[in-house]
Amino acid sequence: MSNWQQALDNAINAARLGFGVFPLSRNKVPAIPSPHDRGHNCKGMAQCGSPGHGVGDATTVPADVRFLFEQAPRAAGYGVACDGRLVGLDLDRKNGVDGIATLNQLAERYGFTIPRTLTVCTPSGGLHLWLTVPEGTVVPNSVGRLGPGIDVRSTRGYLVGPGSMGKAGEYRFHPSLGYTEPLPCPPELLKLMLPPPAPARVQPALLRTRDAALDGLLRVLLGAQEGDRNSKLYWASCKAWAHVADGHLNASDAERALVGAAVSLGLTEAEAQRTVASARRTAGATR
Repeated sequence: MSNWQQALDNAINAARLGFGVFPLSRNKVPAIPSPHDRGHNCKGMAQCGSPGHGVGDATTVPADVRFLFEQAPRAAGYGVACDGRLVGLDLDRKNGVDGIATLNQLAERYGFTIPRTLTVCTPSGGLHLWLTVPEGTVVPNSVGRLGPGIDVRSTRGYLVGPGSMGKAGEYRFHPSLGYTEPLPCPPELLKLMLPPPAPARVQPALLRTRDAALDGLLRVLLGAQEGDRNSKLYWASCKAWAHVADGHLNASDAERALVGAAVSLGLTEAEAQRTVASARRTAGATR
């Protein structure tokens, strides 16, 4: 049996199980060239009528799977779309990195058990773990964010399906597990995959003080991004303490407003107080 036929047969089987699939080349990339110029915003065949959108063409309809493979005579594998509920952990074991060991360390540190879920062995000795997450949960794709050798495949991402042939060899079901339904991701692991919650922002009504200059400094401070919060706090504090030094602003009002705004940006109260105090020493404000 040719690699193309094997990939097609396995892709159709996966589609019948409810997984969205599309053809891949031996390089593990979409096998159908894009019909669009660079910069297009077309999301899939359903939008423009032509195949060539990679994961955007993924389908669970066997007849459509056949059509896609007919457009990709050199396909040697198939991709399985991570559709929002399906999330894949790509555990690499190569170049001195061991993603399996990293995941075991995370499980021990955060107190979760790695489920015996659908697992695909990769030609390089790694594993793909297929997991499900609650409906509506948006897990970002990431590379190495969980730790060395662990990549997360989620919405608009894909996994290489078992029975696919890559340049290094074949992707196969784990021999001791075979096919099994993907199991839920442990809550502790899911929490690690999700981005941290956005810091609460102070409501505009809470930003108004009795001093127009201080209000202006707070507006600038609250526009700070994550990488420049502390430097903006220091700048605003120096300006505020200058107003305190010339008698135009009460020291306790300035400190309370600056620390409160900084905490709303995600800084801890202790680090905000240190920065405000450092600016006070620089400005020489004593009132």
